[in-house]
Amino acid sequence: MINSGDTSWILTATALVLFMTMPGLALFYAGLVRSKNILSVLMHCAAICCLASVIWLAIGYSLAFSGEGAFIGDLSKVFLSGVTRDSISGTIPESLFFSFQMTFAVITPALIVGAYVERIKFGAVLMITSLWLILVYAPVCHWVWGGGWLSGLGVYDFAGGIVVHVTAGVSALVIAKMLGNRSGYPEQVQPPHAPWMVMVGASMLWVGWFGFNAGSALTAGTDASMALLVTHISAATASLVWLIIEWARFGKPSLVGLVTGTIAGLATVTPASGFIGPMGGFICGLAGGVICYYCVDLVKVKFNLDDSLDVFAVHGVGGATGTLLVAILILPVFAGVGLNEGVSVFNQLSIQATGIASVIIWTVIATVIIVMVTKKITGLRVDNEDEIEGLDYKAHGETGYKL
Repeated sequence: MINSGDTSWILTATALVLFMTMPGLALFYAGLVRSKNILSVLMHCAAICCLASVIWLAIGYSLAFSGEGAFIGDLSKVFLSGVTRDSISGTIPESLFFSFQMTFAVITPALIVGAYVERIKFGAVLMITSLWLILVYAPVCHWVWGGGWLSGLGVYDFAGGIVVHVTAGVSALVIAKMLGNRSGYPEQVQPPHAPWMVMVGASMLWVGWFGFNAGSALTAGTDASMALLVTHISAATASLVWLIIEWARFGKPSLVGLVTGTIAGLATVTPASGFIGPMGGFICGLAGGVICYYCVDLVKVKFNLDDSLDVFAVHGVGGATGTLLVAILILPVFAGVGLNEGVSVFNQLSIQATGIASVIIWTVIATVIIVMVTKKITGLRVDNEDEIEGLDYKAHGETGYKL
């Protein structure tokens, strides 16, 4: 039976999650690149939003949320076949459940944009996104949320630590490696051209994340309320952690650093948000702020990989960290909801680690294949001359700023 309160909340949450991509993530990423590439990043996010929505309708939703297969759904709900105005999912209309999940399918490939900005062909963006949604996102979504094998194993992932952040982060690293570093990286790569825009985008992401995490309760009850609270606490804590580390290290705290910490805290708390209490949110923020900060250096300095906007270090590592922490922070001593009867912390940690490892392996294999196919069909990288001039004009015939 449809519950009007639940329906009202998920309608709102759906709008909030779409707001995370359009315009939140778009502005966050656009401010981080050079001024000659701002429109290309906005174009990537806008085009992915449209493309992912149509793919979700055509086949993605059916592969993720229909059938009883352990590894993939069936095609019974292609183009929402059989879903009527009166169809119900839990206590909300199935059309609304579809729409809420669609906004997740929109933002996840959009997160990967941060790994390949300023040097990728637009056609490659569209092809990678299309194949990735079908071969990576939909299967993993089915494994965890659609009744697949990880769900049966007992993996906890409330709002997408594995489904969204680990998949996007790992694919981002693979694509960055296969695409190659930006020309002149790292010596000639300039700092963010509009830190104020980064802050505005991060603020929109922060607000939208309440729909992302609290909406994943799919009800308007106590789980949603606590998820919203711990989400905010983790974001605030990680922001301060990032600020303190940067201040101590460089003598000046940066605005971009502060809001990068915000996103790290949000990504870290996501898988745990519906299962933990306020202290758990605080611990997620502490862990996410510290671990993600040093992983940025690890990727860019130690391994010299141009994951341009730190998708792996912030989202991939943050999501994996929170996925492991939930096995501990779910305990009543931290005001969590408690583990299932007969399951120990060690058992749950093993289950969580199994979920992370299996998704990483699948994501790496599928992403390598996707990139190789894309390279054959559309090519991957723009010409060096186009990269130097900027993708705004060379790829889209427009400029973000009047010269």
